[in-house]
Amino acid sequence: MWNRKFGRTADHRKAMMRNLATSVILYGKVETTYAKAMDMRSVVDELITLGKKGDLAARRQAASYIRDVYADEKSRQTVLKKLFDEVAPKYADRKGGYTRVTKTGVRRGDAAPMATIELI
Repeated sequence: MWNRKFGRTADHRKAMMRNLATSVILYGKVETTYAKAMDMRSVVDELITLGKKGDLAARRQAASYIRDVYADEKSRQTVLKKLFDEVAPKYADRKGGYTRVTKTGVRRGDAAPMATIELI
């Protein structure tokens, strides 16, 4: 298997990746461990590629992965709508590499290497 286990069960690992991908799309930037950020790159890139397609099948596929939270409580805009209406059109002329991983230091408690994953 190509991905890391992170000492979690498969269900826990999938939920963690779903939550992190939703947060990256919602906020544009998330700080996590370096290993998680490196695995998140491909997940977020695939979601943005689905957003660039824009058809109903791609929207359903992305909706099955993204957590359903609201990007803006006042307008009740969902993260899925933000992905398809704001994030994906920004990368219309780009063929890939939508995210950047930057090392930020070590975590104080266990000295785990930390990194920031952000949309370019």
